[in-house]
Amino acid sequence: MYVFENPVLQRELLVNLRTKRAFLLLAVYQLLLAAVVLVAWPTDERLDLTSNPPSAKKLVNLFFLGQYVIASLMAPSFAAGTITGEKERRTYEMLLASPLRPGAIVLGKMVASLTHLGMLILASLPIIVLCLPLGGVSVYEVLAAYLGLIVSVILFGAIGVLCSSYFSRTSNSLVVSYLIILPLVMGAVLMWNALEGNGELRLKVTLLIVPAFVLSAVILMCAAAAGRMLYPPDVGSEGKEVIDLEREAAEAVGLVIQPDQFPDRLFAPPKKKELMRDGANPVYDKEIHSEIFSQGTLMLRLVIQISMLLAIPLMGVYLFWQIDRCAWFCVYVIVFNMLVGPVFLAGSMTSERERQTLDLLLTTTLTPWQILWGKFIVGFRISAVLTGFLLWPLLLGTALNISFWSNWLAVVLFFAVVVMVCLVNATIAMACSLFSKKTSIALLSTYVILLLLYVAPPTLLSLMQILNLQPEQIGKAVWLGISSPFSALFSIPLDANLKREPDELPANVGDLRIVASYFAFSAVMVAGVAAAMIFRLKARRGLSEG
Repeated sequence: MYVFENPVLQRELLVNLRTKRAFLLLAVYQLLLAAVVLVAWPTDERLDLTSNPPSAKKLVNLFFLGQYVIASLMAPSFAAGTITGEKERRTYEMLLASPLRPGAIVLGKMVASLTHLGMLILASLPIIVLCLPLGGVSVYEVLAAYLGLIVSVILFGAIGVLCSSYFSRTSNSLVVSYLIILPLVMGAVLMWNALEGNGELRLKVTLLIVPAFVLSAVILMCAAAAGRMLYPPDVGSEGKEVIDLEREAAEAVGLVIQPDQFPDRLFAPPKKKELMRDGANPVYDKEIHSEIFSQGTLMLRLVIQISMLLAIPLMGVYLFWQIDRCAWFCVYVIVFNMLVGPVFLAGSMTSERERQTLDLLLTTTLTPWQILWGKFIVGFRISAVLTGFLLWPLLLGTALNISFWSNWLAVVLFFAVVVMVCLVNATIAMACSLFSKKTSIALLSTYVILLLLYVAPPTLLSLMQILNLQPEQIGKAVWLGISSPFSALFSIPLDANLKREPDELPANVGDLRIVASYFAFSAVMVAGVAAAMIFRLKARRGLSEG
């Protein structure tokens, strides 16, 4: 009933593995890993296979860490919608009424969601086997790395299933899963690099400590998800949970959102006690007062608490200790907005499609600009305020640390880059929502686009530096980063007050041309995407009226 005769597992495997997307994803994944190995392959005319060349070791480490990061990003996308998908398809009540035990349902959902990802990982074994003859790594390290990768994916999948049991929307479950997984991935990568010089200790940690921790955590999380299905909260029509905001606030652990007090009212205004004013945008009024808390406050509370918990140690490290690396704190703020910001806009238009109210909205007297503007302002307001909570430590750190006083222009540019990121992320998320049919697809499409714009250029530049390519080639590749705020952050010049040693150069040499190019590129992209959205909505309105 749990594995071999589990109907949930059998159905999910048939549905997931027989789609065209499964084969396409497998092909793209293998081509991507093969391209990394091909590009990073040593260029020596004759390789000395009796030694351990450093280039081969860099290649293997790059391969493993790249695959680990890719798998950690993909695991929540497979697992975070396992249970919320039933709620969105309105089949959750039917699943609860089935004779299946909750443990069998949870296990079947988790195994089915991770089977495809496990196939991707195992399919990469032939590629890494090609790297073994180069030296630099033993077969035992390869086995230990793959074991650590597999158990990490299982842990991340369990986190996604647990979050999926607590939320009614896949987007909320996905973003909370990413926020929980992000520090785990960072810790694992740092541990792997820190133990590089002690292979025996790294093997013991990977083969003994990590699997024991993962097994305990997975059992506890699966038991919690099964217990929530055994004794579910109040479920109303179509399997939707009935949420009482007053009861949720009374039972909340930690942060409690109070809409009538500052600063909560900035992103969660209190309930209306008067009629809507004349000339007000009804779309904005409806979204800001009803849509935010329609599924409860759990996601907002978790997002705020987790982000602030991570911001405190990062503030101490990058704003008071390693102050020459202060740009890394802004990197954390940008990554937070990349994960959280799109959630509030990726469903702005797809939710109308899912409720079958888009045509009704388009036939009103509201113009396409009013509809888009009302929905955009709400999502941008929430994401900007939540991101602003993380800018307070930056403002406080730069004000208390006198080393930043002579770098006031750099601090202003840090804030400006973060604000531009909020604007770009919100615009892309809303465009994906307008051109997609489902909220989950719109959210994942947003993440893919942002990764290509933000992460791909600096990753390519780092790969070229690791491979010791020609300086002319690296200099040309630097300009690919005009779409990335990370490249802009590390191009902001810092003066000598941020040096840790008297004769040490600052971490940022600085190139204001790249910073200016980033702002120009982002402004043009936002204007172009906005024009495309208005044109699309006008065309759809013409079809609805016709």
